[in-house]
Amino acid sequence: MKKFIRVLSLIVLLFAFTVSVVSAQTRHHKKWSHRKKDAVIGTAGGAAAGALVSKDKSKGAIIGGVVGGAAGYLHGRHKDKKAGTINK
Repeated sequence: MKKFIRVLSLIVLLFAFTVSVVSAQTRHHKKWSHRKKDAVIGTAGGAAAGALVSKDKSKGAIIGGVVGGAAGYLHGRHKDKKAGTINK
């Protein structure tokens, strides 16, 4: 359990570091929509929470990631609608 949490934390930190380095090197940074950004955040958070709560860690992470990603997408879509960046 502790090893899984450490590995997951390391993966998240490496991903965040890689994204920050790559975004610093690109000159024409295209801004992410709220839908995309919130879906990614929801997927990561849901997978972590599902793995922590469930007895079967891999199944919990998959289910949590799917549910978190869907919830994040819907929340981001609502923010995009409110900002007027999508038409529906």
